[in-house]
Amino acid sequence: MRPVELVFVVGWAAFWLYWFLAAFSMKRGRVRWSRELRIRAVLLVVAILLVRLGVLRGHGVHTDPWREAFGLVLFVLGLAFAIWARVHIGRNWGTPMTEKVEPELVTSGPYRLVRHPIYSGILIAGLGSALALSWYWLVPVALAGAYFIYGATVEERYLTEQFPDTYPAYKRSTKMLVPFVF
Repeated sequence: MRPVELVFVVGWAAFWLYWFLAAFSMKRGRVRWSRELRIRAVLLVVAILLVRLGVLRGHGVHTDPWREAFGLVLFVLGLAFAIWARVHIGRNWGTPMTEKVEPELVTSGPYRLVRHPIYSGILIAGLGSALALSWYWLVPVALAGAYFIYGATVEERYLTEQFPDTYPAYKRSTKMLVPFVF
C-alpha cells in the first residue's frame, strides 16, 4: 500500500468512527423504514457486489504527485466541511431521512452555504479519493450522490411540513449541495 493510500484509509476510517460515536448524542427521532428501506437495500446490494467483484481494488490511476496532492486537499476539505456541519447542527443531526421529535431548523454556519453540507462534504471527499487513488471510486461517489439527492428530497418534504413558514424561503435562498449552482 502506497503512503497516499494509507492516508485515505486512515482518514476515512477516522471519519466514520467519529460519525458513529457522534450518533450517540443526537435527539430522538424515527425513520420511516418501511417507506425508505427499498432504496437503502438496493444501494447496499450494489455496494456489496462492487466490493465482492473487486471493482474498486487495484485500479490506481498512477497519478503524478500533483494529482494526488489535489485529491488529498479535496478529501481533507470535504471531510472538514462535513464535520463542521455535523458539529454545527449538534443534537439536531440524524441519520438520513430521520424525523426528529423536537425538530429545529438550522440555517447558520455551513447551512448558510448549502442546505445539506454533510452530503456535500462527503461527496467532495469522495471526489478527492477518486482523483488521488482511482477513477473507479467515482462509482460509489455517484451512488452516494444519487442516495443523497433522494434523501435530501425526502428530508426537505418533511422540513417543509415541520417549518411551513420558514423552510420554503430558506430553500429558495440556499442551494441544495453546491453553492450558487445546485
